[in-house]
Amino acid sequence: MASSGTASLFLQRIPGSMTVFLAVFSVLITVQCHEQVPVIIWTSEGVSIPQQALPTAGHIVGHQQLASYLDKALNVGPRNVVLFLQDKMSIEDFTMYGGAFGNKQDGVFPNLEGALQASSSSLVLPAVSWPASNAVIGQLQDQLETSPLYMDPETLSQLRLNASSPALLVFRLPYGTGSDLLSAKEILSGNDEVMGQVMSIMKSQSVPFTAVYTGLQPFRKEAASRSLETGLGGGRSLLQSRGGYRDRWRDRERQQRVKEQPGVYPPVEFKEDDKTCMMLWAKGLTVSILRNNRWEEHDLTPATFGEGVSPKLHGSDCDKSKSRLVLNYENVLGHRSFKLIFVMSQRHYTVSARRWFTLDAVELEYDGTKATFNGSRNIYAPAEYSYHCKSVSSFRWPLLVPRSAKDPANQWRVSFDDFQIQGFSLSGSEFSYASDCAGFFSAGIWMGLLTSLLMVLVLTYGLHMIMQLLTMDRFDDPKGPGISVPQTE
Repeated sequence: MASSGTASLFLQRIPGSMTVFLAVFSVLITVQCHEQVPVIIWTSEGVSIPQQALPTAGHIVGHQQLASYLDKALNVGPRNVVLFLQDKMSIEDFTMYGGAFGNKQDGVFPNLEGALQASSSSLVLPAVSWPASNAVIGQLQDQLETSPLYMDPETLSQLRLNASSPALLVFRLPYGTGSDLLSAKEILSGNDEVMGQVMSIMKSQSVPFTAVYTGLQPFRKEAASRSLETGLGGGRSLLQSRGGYRDRWRDRERQQRVKEQPGVYPPVEFKEDDKTCMMLWAKGLTVSILRNNRWEEHDLTPATFGEGVSPKLHGSDCDKSKSRLVLNYENVLGHRSFKLIFVMSQRHYTVSARRWFTLDAVELEYDGTKATFNGSRNIYAPAEYSYHCKSVSSFRWPLLVPRSAKDPANQWRVSFDDFQIQGFSLSGSEFSYASDCAGFFSAGIWMGLLTSLLMVLVLTYGLHMIMQLLTMDRFDDPKGPGISVPQTE
């Protein structure tokens, strides 16, 4: 790989003429095609690998070429890979917020810039096609022959890496899409701090690594004209004339939010004989363990669902009466081997004269221990339907309960958000009609009915009391003699 000043955040060695070129280059990239994402690759300090030829200016790196770059880097470089995966990214992130035009005090990438300057092997690809960058996890997973570990700096500090064993550590970074220009800048600055923490932890463990910084998808800022105007201004800060620009920025962001809709990721599919027999989907999937009177939580969602994510399903099987879906993970809450197992069965019930399937159990297998949650009492649906529930958990209005008082499941919590599963009668790669867990009479409906009934009873009692009132049969006339009531009456 070769050191490059192509991206505008590597600023100290870039002359004024090159600054103008970068501005024009970023304009051409933005105008010609919005479907590109930058990719930055570097190695840890003290690690040197052969240089690679940079793509020509304006060239868009495709899937095969990116795979070639990664393959050459990992064949001779460190195989502990740290992937910083930002939700969205564009070349303007660096030209706008990287202090590219002389205003270094406004740069938000000091840690990234320092790492690139300290590295003897860095590669900057300013224009990589979106499908190629989106599949970078799969490419790295294939080349390293290991599953990705979704981490945060706190979890990384507790993990002990081995330089001889490949590892793919993925750090998901957010991206600001608010209407305020400063919000995006602050979020990018926070992402840079996370990268700095991760690199400090890796350095403290003396583990050489290869780092990759890219985005899942491009962010279409449509700010090419502003980038060119700022670049030709020769060093003026964007923030010096923020007023009118921020109004235009708000309008563009508002239009962008209308155009973009959040993606829906496909469910987990298990096939047997090229035929789908089980499917699982959830918006959120977390497990927690009780340690030292404190619940430690781990989010399994990024490792199970998402673009380019393929969970390992070995151990799964299905037939006409029983199904078993096994999700295999690594390094979950300190357990190197971790399995999440869904056990389902179906049978014919005479009373209803139809077949029903039940989720008999949800099992957690970790390092030779099994924790079992029973779900057959609450999670069921007609055999030809799928089952759906907004929330399925073992602790909050639990639908999953430990098998016994002594079962290890009492030390665990499992939670699914927007949960849907089907283990039988699947046709194609789509769920059947969903049988929802919410009954017709919810808690709110019952409260409304009982309150209405109470008010009706109070009104009925009041009307009954009014109807029982009787008027007097004799009245005192003030003009006549007074009424005398004998004592004997």
